[in-house]
Amino acid sequence: MILTVTLNTALDITYRVRGLRPHASHRVQEVTERPGGKGLNVARVLAALGHEVTVTGFAGGATGREVRERLTAVPGVADALVPVSGTTRRTIAVVDERTGDTTQLNEPGPVITPAEWSAFQEVYGGLLAGARAVALCGSLPPGVPVGAYAGLIRAARAAGVPVLLDTSGEPLRRGVAARPDLIKPNAGELAELTGSHEPLRAAQDARRRGARSVVASLGADGLLATTPEGRWRAAPPARVHGNPTGAGDSAVAGLLSGLVERLPWPDRLARATALSAATVLAPVAGEFDRAAYGELLGRVAVTAEATAA
Repeated sequence: MILTVTLNTALDITYRVRGLRPHASHRVQEVTERPGGKGLNVARVLAALGHEVTVTGFAGGATGREVRERLTAVPGVADALVPVSGTTRRTIAVVDERTGDTTQLNEPGPVITPAEWSAFQEVYGGLLAGARAVALCGSLPPGVPVGAYAGLIRAARAAGVPVLLDTSGEPLRRGVAARPDLIKPNAGELAELTGSHEPLRAAQDARRRGARSVVASLGADGLLATTPEGRWRAAPPARVHGNPTGAGDSAVAGLLSGLVERLPWPDRLARATALSAATVLAPVAGEFDRAAYGELLGRVAVTAEATAA
């Protein structure tokens, strides 16, 4: 199985309105709710690709119960979330149907106690024994040490399990130093990590800091990969318009599935790019349009970057 870790799980709520205007009342046209947080989004896409997935992290309160109940309806996804006394957060996405723009509101998450963090680490260590790969995804809830991902990476490496890290800020900086197999920052997160706003230079710097491979999301321009095997850019055939929520998580699912299937890097990047674009086109945040994915996959352009002198 593939293991995804979401320390700050959420109940994702999406509102669709005809037009979003500040200081105005709005009539919501449609409401959708589903389990969320980056790792849960990744797990849902991995399951849709045919992989068995286990999710872990924290869940608590009425929102946490709702998340766990809804997870039971996702085929191929096993729930190994750790209960906590606090209440799982909600994230609110408001989609403006007129412009296609999305406004996101993210709650901070529950405060995790030292005992709850210890309980999670014990569960995580047990799950690694049956994992083919692990993805560590998203923000840290209050109370979790800022170096948490670094410790989880070291545990995965000790167990011989490939590990992907998708986070930002100080947790990313400390996590990279623990030498993950792959990180997937966006351009802004990569610039914050390295101080460079030139993506290729920044990706190379991130590898020097400890990441074995770096795949940077460049938004509508696709992905840039810097790996021990080479460097590539992958771009969708055309710019897509829609709700980008979850597009990066779908890219992570594409990369992780390609890793466990031992696909060549260009094929991994094509899959990740097509999944990301198909997620933007989906009507519900964090899902992907399967018909669009099949059509896009064969049209993604993957080109090799010249080797530095």
